[in-house]
Amino acid sequence: MSRSTATRARPLSPHLSVYRFTPTMAMSILHRITGIVVYFGMLLVAAWLVAAATSPGLFDTAQWIAGSWVGLVVLVGLTWAMYHHMLGGIRHFVWDTGTGLEKRTATTLAHLTWIGSVLLTVLTWGAFVALLWSR
Repeated sequence: MSRSTATRARPLSPHLSVYRFTPTMAMSILHRITGIVVYFGMLLVAAWLVAAATSPGLFDTAQWIAGSWVGLVVLVGLTWAMYHHMLGGIRHFVWDTGTGLEKRTATTLAHLTWIGSVLLTVLTWGAFVALLWSR
């Protein structure tokens, strides 16, 4: 049996308490979460389309659910998740080109992802409400 010749103890794996929470970490976590939300949101869209293709009664029920306050909260959340995931994907695409990898630039892109997703969601739903009020 061979003996170790190491004079120092092996380093321990870093733990979450070692790292400081950063905007890029938050965006990475949110990108994964929004990917899951978008996946299940598309299942809701598919269910709505099936209801539309099945019968008027089932479609009316689906429309009633989507128009309820819970349905609207889900739709607004899904809209935000889609925009956030899209902008996060664009951010990763920019990084894949080798651009924006500096710490300051990466943090700025993380902030822009958050701000852009909220702004695009507000603009989308604002346009929707303005269209409804114009009728």
